[in-house]
Amino acid sequence: MDVILIKKTIFLQLDNLFKKKEMAIKITDDCINCEACEPECPNNAIYAPEEDWKMSDGTTVADDTEREAGSDDFFYIATDKCTECIGFHEEPQCAAVCPVDCCVPDEDHVETDDELMAKKDKLHA
Repeated sequence: MDVILIKKTIFLQLDNLFKKKEMAIKITDDCINCEACEPECPNNAIYAPEEDWKMSDGTTVADDTEREAGSDDFFYIATDKCTECIGFHEEPQCAAVCPVDCCVPDEDHVETDDELMAKKDKLHA
């Protein structure tokens, strides 16, 4: 019994090692506030400078708590709502339409495809 458990544990660790890692997207300070990205987000995760955000904006989540704006100077992405468009599109739509390429992977918020899909399902239950 112990041998089977060890093999299963090793297999699960290796499986997690090789799962594709994705990241939420962030908007850098190169943003020119053109507003091209905002309507493209299927999760309503993109907000204008100084605009507070809510989980309920554009989702089925019943949480109207206002959260502090992520930027005072340029558009920003609410990381808790960003799924990199997994389950909607083949690529992040904000990055696809950005004229100055300021929508980039957020290294501080790495998630697997499975985690992003679970987040998408939670946002749009």
